[in-house]
Amino acid sequence: MPLKKNGFTLIELMIAVAIVGILSAIAIPAYLSYAQRANRTDATHSLTVDAQALERCYSQNFSYTGCATAPAASSTSAQSYYHIAVSVTSNPAAYTITATPIKSPQLTDSACASFTLSSSGQQSAVNSGGSDNTKTCWGST
Repeated sequence: MPLKKNGFTLIELMIAVAIVGILSAIAIPAYLSYAQRANRTDATHSLTVDAQALERCYSQNFSYTGCATAPAASSTSAQSYYHIAVSVTSNPAAYTITATPIKSPQLTDSACASFTLSSSGQQSAVNSGGSDNTKTCWGST
Protein backbone atom coordinates (compact mmCIF):
# COMPACT_ATOMS: atom_id res chain seq x y z
CA MET A 1 0.00 0.00 0.00
CA PRO A 2 1.54 3.35 -1.05
CA LEU A 3 1.99 6.11 1.48
CA LYS A 4 -0.44 8.99 1.21
CA LYS A 5 1.21 12.44 1.36
CA ASN A 6 -0.69 15.33 2.88
CA GLY A 7 0.20 19.02 2.69
CA PHE A 8 1.73 21.43 0.24
CA THR A 9 5.15 21.49 -1.34
CA LEU A 10 7.39 24.48 -0.95
CA ILE A 11 6.97 25.32 -4.64
CA GLU A 12 3.17 25.39 -4.33
CA LEU A 13 3.42 27.66 -1.30
CA MET A 14 5.85 30.05 -3.04
CA ILE A 15 3.57 30.28 -6.08
CA ALA A 16 0.62 31.17 -3.84
CA VAL A 17 2.69 33.84 -2.05
CA ALA A 18 3.81 35.29 -5.41
CA ILE A 19 0.22 35.49 -6.67
CA VAL A 20 -0.91 37.26 -3.49
CA GLY A 21 2.03 39.67 -3.79
CA ILE A 22 1.19 40.54 -7.41
CA LEU A 23 -2.48 41.09 -6.59
CA SER A 24 -1.54 43.27 -3.60
CA ALA A 25 0.84 45.36 -5.73
CA ILE A 26 -2.08 46.15 -8.03
CA ALA A 27 -4.90 46.45 -5.50
CA ILE A 28 -3.33 48.66 -2.79
CA PRO A 29 -2.41 51.64 -5.04
CA ALA A 30 -5.79 51.40 -6.75
CA TYR A 31 -7.55 51.49 -3.39
CA LEU A 32 -5.50 54.46 -2.16
CA SER A 33 -6.31 56.37 -5.35
CA TYR A 34 -10.01 55.55 -4.89
CA ALA A 35 -9.87 56.76 -1.27
CA GLN A 36 -8.30 60.07 -2.35
CA ARG A 37 -10.94 60.64 -5.02
CA ALA A 38 -13.72 59.81 -2.55
CA ASN A 39 -12.32 62.15 0.12
CA ARG A 40 -12.27 65.08 -2.33
CA THR A 41 -16.01 65.36 -1.73
CA ASP A 42 -15.16 66.44 1.83
CA ALA A 43 -13.55 69.59 0.41
CA THR A 44 -16.21 70.35 -2.19
CA HIS A 45 -19.03 69.76 0.30
CA SER A 46 -17.44 71.98 2.94
CA LEU A 47 -16.85 74.76 0.42
CA THR A 48 -20.45 74.74 -0.77
CA VAL A 49 -21.85 74.61 2.79
CA ASP A 50 -19.68 77.57 3.79
CA ALA A 51 -20.73 79.46 0.64
CA GLN A 52 -24.38 78.89 1.54
CA ALA A 53 -23.76 80.25 5.05
CA LEU A 54 -22.07 83.34 3.59
CA GLU A 55 -24.95 83.91 1.17
CA ARG A 56 -27.49 83.62 4.00
CA CYS A 57 -25.52 86.18 6.01
CA TYR A 58 -25.30 88.47 2.96
CA SER A 59 -29.07 88.28 2.41
CA GLN A 60 -29.60 89.55 5.96
CA ASN A 61 -26.82 92.17 6.12
CA PHE A 62 -26.33 93.13 2.45
CA SER A 63 -22.59 92.75 3.00
CA TYR A 64 -20.13 89.88 3.39
CA THR A 65 -18.20 91.90 5.96
CA GLY A 66 -18.77 90.29 9.31
CA CYS A 67 -20.01 87.13 7.61
CA ALA A 68 -16.63 85.40 7.58
CA THR A 69 -17.39 84.12 11.06
CA ALA A 70 -20.66 82.54 9.90
CA PRO A 71 -18.94 79.42 8.55
CA ALA A 72 -15.87 80.10 10.71
CA ALA A 73 -13.14 82.08 8.97
CA SER A 74 -10.62 79.31 9.50
CA SER A 75 -11.75 75.77 10.20
CA THR A 76 -11.51 72.18 9.09
CA SER A 77 -13.82 70.29 6.78
CA ALA A 78 -16.51 67.95 8.06
CA GLN A 79 -14.26 64.87 7.95
CA SER A 80 -11.13 66.88 8.90
CA TYR A 81 -9.22 66.11 5.69
CA TYR A 82 -9.01 69.79 4.65
CA HIS A 83 -8.29 73.18 6.17
CA ILE A 84 -10.96 75.71 5.09
CA ALA A 85 -10.02 79.40 4.85
CA VAL A 86 -12.53 82.18 4.12
CA SER A 87 -11.40 85.51 2.70
CA VAL A 88 -13.91 88.39 2.49
CA THR A 89 -13.42 91.69 0.66
CA SER A 90 -15.70 94.69 1.19
CA ASN A 91 -15.16 96.58 -2.08
CA PRO A 92 -16.37 94.92 -4.16
CA ALA A 93 -18.39 92.68 -1.87
CA ALA A 94 -16.96 89.23 -2.51
CA TYR A 95 -15.50 86.18 -0.84
CA THR A 96 -13.15 83.34 -1.65
CA ILE A 97 -13.15 80.04 0.20
CA THR A 98 -10.10 77.78 -0.10
CA ALA A 99 -9.58 74.17 0.99
CA THR A 100 -6.11 72.67 1.39
CA PRO A 101 -5.35 69.12 2.56
CA ILE A 102 -4.14 68.61 6.15
CA LYS A 103 -4.63 64.88 6.76
CA SER A 104 -3.51 61.69 5.06
CA PRO A 105 -4.34 60.28 2.48
CA GLN A 106 -5.20 63.69 1.02
CA LEU A 107 -1.73 65.08 1.74
CA THR A 108 -0.36 62.86 -1.03
CA ASP A 109 -3.11 63.78 -3.50
CA SER A 110 -0.96 65.62 -6.05
CA ALA A 111 -3.86 65.93 -8.51
CA CYS A 112 -5.89 68.21 -6.21
CA ALA A 113 -3.61 70.25 -3.96
CA SER A 114 -6.11 73.09 -3.44
CA PHE A 115 -9.81 73.80 -4.03
CA THR A 116 -11.32 77.29 -4.36
CA LEU A 117 -14.89 78.61 -4.54
CA SER A 118 -15.63 82.29 -5.12
CA SER A 119 -18.70 84.45 -4.49
CA SER A 120 -19.43 84.42 -8.23
CA GLY A 121 -19.80 80.64 -8.01
CA GLN A 122 -16.58 79.92 -9.87
CA GLN A 123 -15.01 76.64 -8.84
CA SER A 124 -11.31 76.05 -9.33
CA ALA A 125 -8.64 73.61 -8.27
CA VAL A 126 -4.94 73.25 -8.85
CA ASN A 127 -2.59 70.28 -8.74
CA SER A 128 0.66 70.22 -6.77
CA GLY A 129 2.47 71.83 -9.72
CA GLY A 130 0.08 74.80 -9.71
CA SER A 131 -1.68 73.85 -12.95
CA ASP A 132 -5.46 74.07 -13.31
CA ASN A 133 -7.15 70.74 -12.60
CA THR A 134 -10.71 71.94 -11.95
CA LYS A 135 -12.56 69.31 -14.01
CA THR A 136 -10.81 66.42 -12.30
CA CYS A 137 -11.04 67.76 -8.76
CA TRP A 138 -14.60 69.11 -8.79
CA GLY A 139 -15.92 66.13 -10.75
CA SER A 140 -17.12 68.17 -13.71
CA THR A 141 -17.56 66.51 -17.06
